[in-house]
Amino acid sequence: MSRKCEVCGKGQVSGNNVSHSNRHTKRKWNANIQSVRINDSGTVRRANVCTRCIRSNKVNRAI
Repeated sequence: MSRKCEVCGKGQVSGNNVSHSNRHTKRKWNANIQSVRINDSGTVRRANVCTRCIRSNKVNRAI
């Protein structure tokens, strides 16, 4: 499953873990992507959508 929202394009972001001794190691933050059934112009299909888009009704959920 790709870690990218099909509606808004939100995806994975990278950065650094910074320890107490100020050592930097790479880390990543994953977007909260859920696989939901959506109603896409009359047809029902599965889509990978972030929870922000689900909550703000940017997608039409299929029942």
